[in-house]
Parts: sequence; structure tokens; C-alpha cells
Amino acid sequence: MKVYKNLKVSQKTLLAHKLRTVLALLGIIVGVAAVIIMVAIGNGARQEVVSKIEAMGTNLIVVNAGEARTFAGRQQIRGTVTTLTLQDAEGIERELVSVVGVAPTQSRKMQVKFGNVSTNTTILGTTPNFQHIGNFKVERGKFFSEIENKASRRVAVLGCGVVENLFAGRDAQGATIRIGKVPFEVIGVMKPKGVDMYGTDQDDQIFIPIRTALRRVFNQTHLNAIYLQIDRQEDMEAATGQVRRLLRQCHRLDRLDKPDDFTIQNQTDLIEAQEETSNTFTTLTASIAGVSLLVGGIGILAVMLLAIRERTREIGLRMAVGARRKDVRIQFLFESSILSLGGGILGIASGVAGSLLMKWVLAWSISVSPLSVFVTFGFSLLIGLFFGVYPAHKASLLDPIKALRSE
Repeated sequence: MKVYKNLKVSQKTLLAHKLRTVLALLGIIVGVAAVIIMVAIGNGARQEVVSKIEAMGTNLIVVNAGEARTFAGRQQIRGTVTTLTLQDAEGIERELVSVVGVAPTQSRKMQVKFGNVSTNTTILGTTPNFQHIGNFKVERGKFFSEIENKASRRVAVLGCGVVENLFAGRDAQGATIRIGKVPFEVIGVMKPKGVDMYGTDQDDQIFIPIRTALRRVFNQTHLNAIYLQIDRQEDMEAATGQVRRLLRQCHRLDRLDKPDDFTIQNQTDLIEAQEETSNTFTTLTASIAGVSLLVGGIGILAVMLLAIRERTREIGLRMAVGARRKDVRIQFLFESSILSLGGGILGIASGVAGSLLMKWVLAWSISVSPLSVFVTFGFSLLIGLFFGVYPAHKASLLDPIKALRSE
């Protein structure tokens, strides 16, 4: 019964000053909505990065020639290293039982022509295994075979972006293109893959056999990367160590006591690093948004202190007719809780609606976490109680006689 009466009194009091109540609610609404939206953006970014890493292939290890360093968020190799070769890839495939797929690669940006049309695109020399390791799928035609690779056949499989640039919607299968000055027969077209985690357009590239690429196009013998697929997820760490030891032995680095002339990227470590970065970003942005929630709490504090000043005679009268200090404290805590509770509910609705609107309008990857909603709501309620305690305590300390005499 007392709870119902307190609610009725609180409702009447808050509605008596609508503008002041709305302004206090706005602070909580904005704070809660901002936290939910920021966390949703961070979660979406993390999920998108993880999905792009997984789209590169499962249980993947990449061996790069030279030392890979991150510049502007992208992995880059500084200098030219010629020690990674086809023999290294063959040795890994032969010696390591945990490796179920090996795809050596060498790539370069080159001019490609079809008739009078030309474009600059990435030429990727590799083996048939690359299609399966990298989760690439053929839309029309076929991918080249190991027989065509060993015979150094001049065959090419085009990304859908290259087809659009060179053929403008026409059928590319069976056509002859020129990579540099070397003619190639188009035997297949890949399905769209999109942009990878480093911002590289995977549809704007041409796949050719690695032996053809090295002998007839690039005129070199070294590789820039070897892609390895491991049998089981739990073998990733062990396989990484085995690959390092084997390559150091093949390159005779142990005898010369030299550092690695290659870099091994473990997909599991990459996912963990990206998730850690995303979590840091999410925490930072949510903390910044939480400041506005704190400001909303200060707004509740100001409203409640102002209410005490305006209702001094009412408080004195209630205490004079038998109300205890505890009853006064509870009444003011009810009012601050209603403000924070109402602001929290409206803030959640605004945050979820804002997240969905941004996802629809901006086409961002946004994911609203139920946990973040509950935590933010609970935090907003705690803020209401925290900033309501002082005014409630202050109101309960008023002397009834002095309160009744106040104007």
C-alpha cells in the first residue's frame, strides 16, 4: 500500500513540473542510447573483422617472405626477399603431416588487355589448392588443374571485377587476354568474394598457375607467400612451430645464427589480436558515451535538490503529522528512481532504434548485444539511486518546525 501511495505522489510531483522532468529524462535517455549504439557499432565491427578473417579460410597459416609490419592497419612487407621458393612449399607439404593443404603464391599489379580495352589488376600465381584454402568458388567454367600448373599452361581464371572492367558484361569464358605481352585463355570466372580484412578487393585479380607466373610472366623464382591449411584447430600452434623450424633449416639460418627471413601469421592469433583491438575500441567509446549517462545523473541530482527547496513546507507538514525521516527518504528515492527507470527504458528504445536505423541507412555491420542493454539499464537505475540518495537524505534532515515556517 505504501509503495502505491509513494508512486502516486511521485507521479503527481513529476508531472507538476513537466519541462524540468523532461530535461532530466533527456540526460538519461541520451546517455543510455549512446552507450547502446557505441557498443553495437563495436560489436558489429568485431563480427565483421572475424567473418572476413574466417572467409580467408579455416585453420589458416600464412608464411610471408621477409618481415611483415603493420602500417595504417595493413600488413606490408618491407624490402625484397628472395629466399621463399617453391621448394619450401613442397618441403612443408611433404614433411608436415598436420598440413592438409599448401598453396604457394606470387602476385604483382600488371596491365591486362582484351582487344582495345585494358585495365590494371593483380595477377596472382598459385596452385589449384588456393581455391579451396581461400574459400574461392568458381561461378562459370573451372579453376585450373595441377596438370595445367605443371605444364605451365597459359590459362587464367578471372575475378568478377576484372570481367566487369574488361568485358563489360559480356561472356569472358574462352576469350584470350594479354597479361603484359603474354596471351592467356580464360577458362573460368570466380564468384564475388568482396573486400578482405586488409581492404584488398578479392574480385579484382586474375588467377594463373604458379609455374606459368614465375617463368613466363614475372620471370623470377621466389615467392611472396605460402598459404597453409592445418587439419585441426588445436594443431595450429604446434604446426606454426614446426613450419618455423623447417624453414629455418631449409634456409640454413640456424647455422649462420640469423633471424627469420620470413613471417608466419597464425589465423587464430590474428583473430585474437583483432578481437582485442575491437574490444578496446568498444570499451573506449562506451566509456565516452557513459560520461553522458553520468551527466544525466547529475541532472537528476539538480532536479531533486530543486524539488526539496520548493517542497520544504510539504516535507515539514508530512513530518509534523507523523511521517518518519525514513518515509521522506523513500519518497525522494522513489522519484529519482522513476526518472532513471523511465529514462533507461526510453534510452534503450532509442538506442536499439538508432542502431537499426544506422544499420539500414549507412549499411554498417551493427550488432545490438542483449548483455549491453541489461548492463546499461542497470547502470542507469544505479545512477538514479546514487544521485537520489543525497537529496533524499538532505530532505529527511529538515527540521519540521523550521520547514513549516519557511516561505
